[in-house]
Amino acid sequence: MYEIRKRIEISAAHRLVLDYESKCGDLHGHNWVIDLLLRSESLDANGMVMDFTEIKRRIVDLLDHKVLNDVVDFNPTAENLAKFICDRLQPYCCRVDVQESEHNTASYIR
Repeated sequence: MYEIRKRIEISAAHRLVLDYESKCGDLHGHNWVIDLLLRSESLDANGMVMDFTEIKRRIVDLLDHKVLNDVVDFNPTAENLAKFICDRLQPYCCRVDVQESEHNTASYIR
């Protein structure tokens, strides 16, 4: 089994749609830290699980310096973003950790 890990950082804003009063319902931003784990039984013709540049293209180029509500069609919580990112890196991604602030991280494990 081959495994690669990549950490990416993006700056993005969001507002959450919640069924309770919260300041997170207002537009606000984070410097997100996203840790990725990808696995494969075999390597591609270039000897890679997935090119790190391709990971960047699929995630950073899509989300960095954006209002996430304008990019995705769901409530952009850290939990929902973790699954969304994992889905964009299939079939190899098996774990995504999304840290929206130093003490707040959500994970999605496939």
